[in-house]
Parts: sequence; C-alpha cells; structure tokens
Amino acid sequence: MHAIRSLTLLWPGLPWLWLRGSMAGLVLALAFAVVLDVAIVATWIWTELFETSFALGLWAATAAIWFVGTVSALSAFPPPIPAARDAAADLLIVTARDAYLARDWLAAETKLRSLLVLSPVDGEAQLLLATLLRRVGRVRESRDALEKLARSDCGSPWQSAIDRELELIATAARSADQPAAEEQAATILALERPGEPSASHEQAA
Repeated sequence: MHAIRSLTLLWPGLPWLWLRGSMAGLVLALAFAVVLDVAIVATWIWTELFETSFALGLWAATAAIWFVGTVSALSAFPPPIPAARDAAADLLIVTARDAYLARDWLAAETKLRSLLVLSPVDGEAQLLLATLLRRVGRVRESRDALEKLARSDCGSPWQSAIDRELELIATAARSADQPAAEEQAATILALERPGEPSASHEQAA
C-alpha cells in the first residue's frame, strides 16, 4: 500500500486528488495533462504547425510543472489515514457527540473543528460536522463537506451515511421549492383567462 501511495507522486496533483479528493489537486493534474498532450502533439504529430522553439518551450513548461508539483507533494505528502484515534482525539469526539446530542451546536462544532485540526482525515468527525451544518441550516457548507468527504479515501467507510445525508439535503431543497411553486400555481389559476368574462361581470350584466 505504501508503494502505491508513493506512485501517485509521479503525476503532479495526483497525491492530493487521489488520496484526499482535493479540487486543487484536480486542477493541477488536469493542467499537467493538457500541457503534456500539447507538447506531444507539437513534437510528434502536427510538427508542420509548430516551430521547434515552441515545442521546446512546451516541454520546458511540462518539466517545470512536474518538478514544482512533485517537490510540493513531497513537502506536504498526505499522511496515511491513522488506524485509530489517540487519547486526545477520542476525548474530543466523545465531547462533540455529547454536545451534538444535547443540541449544543456551537460546542459541538468547536470540538469537531479542534479534532479535525489534530486529525484532518477523521471521516467520522467530518461526517458529524457536515450533519451538524445541515441541522443548523448551513446547507451549502454541509453539501460541500459531504461531497469532499465522498471523494476522499477516508470517506469510504461512511459512504452510505454520506449518501443518506445528501438525500436529506436534496429532499429538504425540494420541499422548500414546492410551496413556492404551489403558491405561484394558485396565483395563476386565480387570474382571469383572456377573453373570458369574470363572474362579477356576468352578474353586472
């Protein structure tokens, strides 16, 4: 497993994209792929369309992106997901759960964020924080947190719970839209249709 993790260093951005689901890693990986593809096309396929100096510049840019991406990944390589929490993390998650069950949202969020500073890859803490954000009405933050957790390897054991939370958010959004749609429909039905006299006009006649 350690060897597989190390192989992600060969492609810029891949360590954070593959191991943590980072959007920044996705952008870097795509940028490297585009520059590499253009360099290959300019060098071996459409040689008549590109000057040699342009192709060399593309290869230099490709090498620069690879070097910077690899060096930055080596300096901040995502650590392996710990098999278990330490004593401090255990205390924080228990305190956060108690505060959540007591509906003390502020205390629960504070404890969970403190835990994620100590252990940023704790999937249970991320899931509980996303659930808390949904409960207090911060739906966009909750959805973003759930989608990020779903993309990361630490979210794999919690995938069914993540899907359930996302479904609850989607259901709440549909329910919020339904009264507005019904009110609009009632307003439309209350309006007189063009060319049809109203009841009051018929009585006056």
